[in-house]
Amino acid sequence: MRKVNHFGIPTTTEQENEFYAEGLKVHLTDYSKSPNKIEFLRFEEGSCMPELVQTVAHIAYEVPDMEVALQGTKVIVEPMRAGENLTIAFIEEEGIPVELMCFDKE
Repeated sequence: MRKVNHFGIPTTTEQENEFYAEGLKVHLTDYSKSPNKIEFLRFEEGSCMPELVQTVAHIAYEVPDMEVALQGTKVIVEPMRAGENLTIAFIEEEGIPVELMCFDKE
């Protein structure tokens, strides 16, 4: 079962308190500090992320099992570690990117 975590909005405008994810060449804001759970993403040229992720807003869902959540989907970004206890992947649904987030079980 999916649980909404945040909304990702690509932008070309520098945002207050953004941080840089060097491997993805993207500047991000912390959605947990947004009252509306918004993460702004400002991509640099040469980012490895697909154009769809760089140009179209996404919804991010928490999922209990990444392998199960990916079954039968159109994967556009393979699962990758995004923190000590987090794995993410992107799929395409209804023409938009959807981020799947799986937190390690303790």
